Amino acid sequence: MKALVYLGPGQKAVEERPMPEIINPGDAVVKMLKTTICGTDLHILKGDVATCAPGRVLGHEGVGVVEKVGAAVTAFKPGDHVLISCISACGICEYCRRGMFSHCETGGWILGNTVDGTQAEYVRIPHASTSLYHIPEGADEEALVMLSDILPTGFECGVLNGRVAPGSTVAIVGAGPVGMAALLTAQFYSPAKLIMVDLDANRLELAKQFGATDIVNGRECDAIVRVKELTDGKGVDTAIEAVGIPSTFLTCQRIVAAGGTIANVGVHGVKADLHLEDLWSHNITITTRLVDTVTTPMLLKTVQAEKIKPELLITHRFKMSQIMQAYEVFAKAADTNALKVIIEAD
Repeated sequence: MKALVYLGPGQKAVEERPMPEIINPGDAVVKMLKTTICGTDLHILKGDVATCAPGRVLGHEGVGVVEKVGAAVTAFKPGDHVLISCISACGICEYCRRGMFSHCETGGWILGNTVDGTQAEYVRIPHASTSLYHIPEGADEEALVMLSDILPTGFECGVLNGRVAPGSTVAIVGAGPVGMAALLTAQFYSPAKLIMVDLDANRLELAKQFGATDIVNGRECDAIVRVKELTDGKGVDTAIEAVGIPSTFLTCQRIVAAGGTIANVGVHGVKADLHLEDLWSHNITITTRLVDTVTTPMLLKTVQAEKIKPELLITHRFKMSQIMQAYEVFAKAADTNALKVIIEAD
């Protein structure tokens, strides 16, 4: 089968790989129908994720059809259409019992990291019974690809950790796919102000269409000053960091109000400064989290009910044979206006 393989920092290639096989009784092998590229894949290619070794098939998102299952898999059978979670969960270890599936002792974020991932024609899914979801008949499978990772990530790590509440003020720093997912799901809680901060005018315009009450372009103004103006000088109750670089984490520190929350969502590859000399007396909370996907069943229902439309995030479509081109388009989003790309089986 064909697969997109990480070869070391800055290097990737499409290679011919053997078909995955059942290794453990809880495994399933899934034929991929649609997958996508995540910002985390770009972090891996930069060398930011030490756990991902050269030779790994990348990808941790997608939908497909079950090809075969191990003897212990009872919830799924060959032919079932399934949503693949970016997090693999055994469901029985200490962390899983606490709802921290991302820290599962034999799972967590392993797909496309420590085991081969979904940017291939077939993928082996460990802990299949608790890491796959049945796709309802007639569902928009492209839209559901967004539920593998970015929608639960934006919701859990940004909105829930950020304690977004009715009437509150929220700023999302970073209008990429995860920032947009936080924007869509923050609206469940009816904040009074939902401010999107970015440097890209096209993404900011999309954010306005997706429900942002205000947009702030850091190329055109001092973003910190502008957010303060929009909040009567107080700052925001929730600042969601959705990029993963030192400057955006600093922006969140400068715009958070006393008693507010900074919810980090971005993947940080280098150290970022924490200015406790300014914040020690401000009663703020700083949260970090790797998505647990505990909200995926709920989000699946909201998508089915058309309460949110994650398909709006899809900007480009490619075949599996065009995956190298898809990476070029996704990596140069400022030029291509890419948000999420869909990669479909040939």
